[in-house]
Amino acid sequence: MPKSALRPEAGPVTPPSGLRPRWWHPLALLGPAFVASIAYVDPGNVAANLTSGAQYGYLLVWVLVLANLMAMLIQYQSAKLGVVTGKTLPEHIGSRARPWTRRAFWLQAELVAAATDIAEVIGGALALNLLFGLPLVVGGLIVGVVSLGLLLIQANRRQRSFEFVIIGLLAVIAIGFLAGMFVSDVDWGAAVDGLIPRFDGAPTVLLAASMLGATVMPHAIYLHSALARDRHHAEFASVAEASDFTGEARVARGVTVATAVPTTTSVATPAPHASLDVTAPRVRRLLSATRTDVIVALALAGAVNIAMLLLAASSLRGVDGTDTIPGAYVAIQAALGPSIATIFAIGLLASGLASTSVGAYAGSVIMKGLLTVRVPILARRVVTLVPALVLLAVGIDPTWALVLSQVVLSIGIPFALVPLIRLTGDRALMGEFADRRPVRIIAWTVIALIVALNVVLIALTVTGAG
Repeated sequence: MPKSALRPEAGPVTPPSGLRPRWWHPLALLGPAFVASIAYVDPGNVAANLTSGAQYGYLLVWVLVLANLMAMLIQYQSAKLGVVTGKTLPEHIGSRARPWTRRAFWLQAELVAAATDIAEVIGGALALNLLFGLPLVVGGLIVGVVSLGLLLIQANRRQRSFEFVIIGLLAVIAIGFLAGMFVSDVDWGAAVDGLIPRFDGAPTVLLAASMLGATVMPHAIYLHSALARDRHHAEFASVAEASDFTGEARVARGVTVATAVPTTTSVATPAPHASLDVTAPRVRRLLSATRTDVIVALALAGAVNIAMLLLAASSLRGVDGTDTIPGAYVAIQAALGPSIATIFAIGLLASGLASTSVGAYAGSVIMKGLLTVRVPILARRVVTLVPALVLLAVGIDPTWALVLSQVVLSIGIPFALVPLIRLTGDRALMGEFADRRPVRIIAWTVIALIVALNVVLIALTVTGAG
């Protein structure tokens, strides 16, 4: 018989030094969602939101609001999976799939990760070009080097320090993209009217898919389960480094850990310490803190995205050249002054630096979980930097590359969502923390909406109507 997600013998104890959970301090539990939320304010968002506002005004405000609500639900589900089971989403998929299926799944996930990195590096390069006049290729190299430095913090197992750095960059992003809205003449009546779902021809469907892909990010879905697991269950992070993710109870670094997935056998190897505290009361406290973490972080990210669209709709509508980020920068400078334009460019730079680091981190989580191959995260950073630099070198329109990259991300969303919702609704895996029926209905409705939008998008692209 399958066992519940939490084994009864895993009673509360005092964890060994270095693994002490700080559930008693609510603020100490915040952070993983803020790292994941960087994916929701990356340069791809800037391109999609500015293009939408400049070309169609407030028409697609509803897309951002709906996408942000979807993101809150999805990111909480991902974090819950990591907290309850002690395994990441890619690890669960990898342990259940046949070898060829697992490799195919990894390939599509890697393509999504590559599209993500292209958007992030290009965005950072554009910001350096706007601020200092640097050539785009040089700017891309600088973004890559600086992101390597950020990844060194995470690679040295200083997750809390990495979170603080990313949260600091998120604050810069928020200031950079919110500042312009406060000095713009926003038509709030039209903005409210933009909450009514509707399209205006095939191009708005393409933009909506791009905005959705920029807001609900597949790599963030994969990553958040790892962020939550590594932050709240240091014992499971240690186990992951020494395991093959088969679902058995394991021993790592002298600590016996009761696995949070169904098992048929157990490893009875003695250890100096009893099983760590993964009891239901502690998990409930962690999930409560995780819910707060997700709501606060994604509410901030959603506000930033909506602010970008409102800024473009109020200040850039009808201005020539605003369908590109450089053109929008020039228009912001003319309409709102050089100070606001500079703050905007600084926010764009912070967005590129933070999001490309988080994207490389996500890529390593995906590869380790699906292929059980541990490629050094810094090596991944170098490899994934190359496609973006090539695109910059051949002279492709950076803004259009950003928008198209978000369309690729939108197509990749169901591949992350379907297994996630199946797993979080599995009572044998999640025990009492499995999704209730209303949550499952909402989640599958979200997936259906996303798939439908992508089918329409592909049809428009094939027929040339988009």
